[in-house]
Amino acid sequence: MEIKVAIQGIKGSFHHQVAQEYFGEGVEIHPCLSFEELVDSLLSGKTEQAVMAIENSIAGPIIPNYALIDKNNLHIIGEHYLRIHQNLMVLPGQKIEDISEVHSHPMALLQCMDFLKKHPNIKLVEDKDTAETARRIKENSIKGIAAIASKTAAKMYELDIIAPEIQTINDNMTRFVILKKENSFVPQQDINRASLKFELDHKRGSLAAVLNVMSDCKMNLTKIQSLPKIETPWKYSFFVDVTFDNYSDYAKTKSLLEIMAEYFKVLGEYKNTKPLAE
Repeated sequence: MEIKVAIQGIKGSFHHQVAQEYFGEGVEIHPCLSFEELVDSLLSGKTEQAVMAIENSIAGPIIPNYALIDKNNLHIIGEHYLRIHQNLMVLPGQKIEDISEVHSHPMALLQCMDFLKKHPNIKLVEDKDTAETARRIKENSIKGIAAIASKTAAKMYELDIIAPEIQTINDNMTRFVILKKENSFVPQQDINRASLKFELDHKRGSLAAVLNVMSDCKMNLTKIQSLPKIETPWKYSFFVDVTFDNYSDYAKTKSLLEIMAEYFKVLGEYKNTKPLAE
């Protein structure tokens, strides 16, 4: 029996593509139009796992998603990297000269701005989801409007790609995490990445001391992100990702952080998935 996986967006979205690549083509998808709805589906038991974008190689971390994972005590059990290729698509039979508007998610429009600037007569319209725009064009037989979305969306909604891979930066990659409500057992020999949260006393050198300990314990710090604590002005929580070769080094790091930090939490321990070169 296939597990039910929540994604942000509808079928044909980049989240859908990640779910298929990570879990297999036959995975049962539960579409959610927001990350909050995605989290609710996990907490309510409607879904068993979820796919959530967490950072982009160009735009950086998706900070609200770190907060959602932490606030709802979700567990990161895996990760997946996806190269983001944006494509201009229309109802069959149209050419770019026939297009008066392009609709897509604001991030997708931003990622394709160099291409879009070459067509100043085309109006740019922000939408909530790339694949949803493609589906709407298909279902309502809308001419004169193009969508920017994935090749998966073009295939699913039977649209013609009139300009492939129009993103400004070709090496554009998004990192997605796989989430569960309860922690999932990952064999210790497979764990070489962890996502952590800690809070420190507000005094000089406290963060530097923690970072030095991580370095001494042979942790490779791949991400550090601070978020203000709303209930405590001028105090911050730190979210970090580390990779390591030996679990024993990581275990030592955890034991030291539990002593040094005012608050320490493990968001996930899982297998590091390095992006594959094209």
